Amino acid sequence: MAVTQYSKSLEDTAERLTERLSQAEAIRGRSLWFDARVRFFGNKAAVGALVVLILVIAFVLIGPSFAVWSNEEIDWGRMGDIATAGRPSIETGHYFGLDDLGRDLYSRTIQATGTSLLVGLVGAFVAVVIGTLYGAVSGYVGGWVDGAMMRAVDILIAVPYMFIIILLMVMFDRSFYMLFIGIGATSWLAMSRIVRGQTLSLRHREFVEAAQAGGVGGFTIIIRHILPNLLGVVVVYATLLVPEMILVESFISFLGLGVQEPATSLGRLISEGAGTIAYGTIWQLLVPLTFFLLTIISLFFIGDGLRDALDPKDR
Repeated sequence: MAVTQYSKSLEDTAERLTERLSQAEAIRGRSLWFDARVRFFGNKAAVGALVVLILVIAFVLIGPSFAVWSNEEIDWGRMGDIATAGRPSIETGHYFGLDDLGRDLYSRTIQATGTSLLVGLVGAFVAVVIGTLYGAVSGYVGGWVDGAMMRAVDILIAVPYMFIIILLMVMFDRSFYMLFIGIGATSWLAMSRIVRGQTLSLRHREFVEAAQAGGVGGFTIIIRHILPNLLGVVVVYATLLVPEMILVESFISFLGLGVQEPATSLGRLISEGAGTIAYGTIWQLLVPLTFFLLTIISLFFIGDGLRDALDPKDR
């Protein structure tokens, strides 16, 4: 009898444990990040764009292993007639053809794509860090401090940011590092207003008031309680900001004020290809333009997918 009761007790305990594990799994499945991951990978356009972006990044990282010519090496034997001898060819090792100076377009496209991605990522990172901290402090402190900080943002928004970037590039002799700083330091304004609005809605929540009652400092509350709850908004905006940074860099390089020789970017290659298309070298425009469009469009689709996946109203 005792053995039977003990066996039944073990069975009941096992059932309760199984039920609790099922409940824990259900709770985990309803978490924001788990649900967002499921929703994102259920978006075919976003997943397809992610695959394309991974392939572009793989081209930048692995592509140099298949290059026969370096990005600065000139094929003097085909300099006579680029329109004919400079066409894309596997036999010659010029998979994407030659540019107008006889350099391998395959290697230069790898360098240009990597440069554009780097400018986009670093510029977006600088803009997100500055804008997030500025907006969070403004929204949390409130009062006249918030008013003064937002008026400063309004004044800066009124100044054309492209003019500021071009001015910085001219003043600092078209420095490559100044390009990162200029793009990032002029693109945080919209981010600060978005974060400030979200912070205003969070600073009176129960967990913030509990931290304040416990004597936690304002900066600690911003870092440990406010910013983690803004992560979804920040991530979505950052993914949409990267293609914007690439577009800005490409426009500046198209004007000849961006990345300088011997370095290159997609905007500069597009500018060079557009200038020589009348000579029948259409591949010099189509190759960088294709990689530019693939990168920009995939980033925009990924940003849209993250925005839909992280939207709490659609949960």
